Amino acid sequence: MDTELLTCGYSFHMEPFNVSTKSGLNTYLFRLQTEGTCEILVDGQMIQIESGHLLLYKPGDPYELRIEPAKDNPGGKIASGDYYLFCKGTWIDAWWKRSLKQTCTRIDLDARLISLWRQLILEKRRMEEENRELSGYLLQALCLYVERAATETVSLQGRPFTGTRMKRFIEAHATATFKVDDVADHVGLSVSRAVHLFKEYFGKTMIQYALEVRLSSAVERMHDSSMSLEQIALSCGFGSYPYFHRAFKHRFGISPKLYRQRDSQN
Repeated sequence: MDTELLTCGYSFHMEPFNVSTKSGLNTYLFRLQTEGTCEILVDGQMIQIESGHLLLYKPGDPYELRIEPAKDNPGGKIASGDYYLFCKGTWIDAWWKRSLKQTCTRIDLDARLISLWRQLILEKRRMEEENRELSGYLLQALCLYVERAATETVSLQGRPFTGTRMKRFIEAHATATFKVDDVADHVGLSVSRAVHLFKEYFGKTMIQYALEVRLSSAVERMHDSSMSLEQIALSCGFGSYPYFHRAFKHRFGISPKLYRQRDSQN
């Protein structure tokens, strides 16, 4: 099954901009708002789009985009930034049909997702030197990534988007040094409010969740690297090997050394 990346880029508008294809798109269109606001046609209505909104359109869908000053401030400044791509192919067709795709969802602006999009842009800029096979695999990876991000948002209905953002921040920073204050700052909440909401949403504290992520990372590195246990402990965010040893044994019932020995024998 093939995939074809037709157009891919980043756009930033500081002047009014409008586009309309009410007769229907000819290809798939993915759009991720990263800065500012705009209005886009979603399920027959023009709605305001803000940073973090992911738009997914299939061939035949009507599309309309308006980037204009706010109605209550017609002389105000305009600022709207987004990543976009147009694509087609039998793999995309099969991917789209296998699960319900909402036209508009709110996701976290994950650095890994942005990195994938940028890699696609750079590969497309190579023009005659573009590696179409590489572009195809990158596009497939992006599709799977946005699908997971959108699915996680839908599955967390009843939990504010803030909860997902806190969780993803911890996953991205657990193996480095971070503070609860950093998580609270990331979502614009006070520390006490962030701590309370995280426990309410997920039934555990931020520190407990960070420990789970660190232990999971440690197990992966014990399987797939020749790093010493001391090196693994430090690289996974544990301040010292004794702390790692205690946490690991409490979680798995055996020491890291014995765990690794058993794993190497299997």
